[in-house]
Amino acid sequence: MTNGHINPANVPDIPLKDGHSIPQIGLGVLRIDDDGVTPVVESALEAGYRHIDGAAGYNNEAGVGRALAATGYNTGAKRETLWVTTKLRDSQQGYDSALRAFDDSLAKLQLDYVDMYMIHWPTPFDWRSTDTWKAFIKLRTEGRARTLGVCNFMPADLDRLYQETGSWPAVNQIELHPTWQQREVVTYCKEHGIAVEAYSPMARGADLNAGDGTIARIAEAHQVSPAQVILRWHIENGTIIIPKSVHAERQQENLDLFGFALTAEEHEAIDALDGPTRAGHDPATFTYA
Repeated sequence: MTNGHINPANVPDIPLKDGHSIPQIGLGVLRIDDDGVTPVVESALEAGYRHIDGAAGYNNEAGVGRALAATGYNTGAKRETLWVTTKLRDSQQGYDSALRAFDDSLAKLQLDYVDMYMIHWPTPFDWRSTDTWKAFIKLRTEGRARTLGVCNFMPADLDRLYQETGSWPAVNQIELHPTWQQREVVTYCKEHGIAVEAYSPMARGADLNAGDGTIARIAEAHQVSPAQVILRWHIENGTIIIPKSVHAERQQENLDLFGFALTAEEHEAIDALDGPTRAGHDPATFTYA
């Protein structure tokens, strides 16, 4: 395995239906406060990350923006090498409110555009995604949000969005890890050309011990960490992943997934860990931010 910084060229790009392509590994910044997130993003950029996944609801966009400005990744040629995602607060869904919220996010991030803007949760019990999506399309037309995505949308939500707007998102970011594989959602997305992005790719660490030592045995066989085994499984599935770490060494480890490959048997053993219990929230009932 390599030490230190990873060449960003080693991280594959996943092509999207809108013609853009997204680095398969990004840094997630959930549950990092606004002051604390700045050095975390700076160390990730130094390690070789070229994809930052944020959200208005994380209340740290300004801190991300300070990191981008301090490192020169907020403008010019360096900006073009970086993928930045942010997400709309659920409370700000709707046409005019989404446009106002986007302006606020862009100002905090100190950017002229974001690479992807996402609806954070579908809130089917208070559906505003149709008007929100129309605002998103305006932002895309203006070049200020290049790719449009959603998070936590189930097939019924995606169907409804398509029926009411005539378009599909390019990406659906969902909870996805070995013990919660959401195969029906993944299959639906693949059938409709929607790239799948996994948050909580290790179930916040819980899946490192899944399957009575299965992950640990595979890790030992390859002389890598259990986290790298799970992330490699995602990579081989073609899933976009956004592992979160505030530690520089762990950030580097999470990016260092290309010096080994799982055998077919090992991959199938992780497939077999699928279970009935999510680690996070139910998109049918949850609203966030």
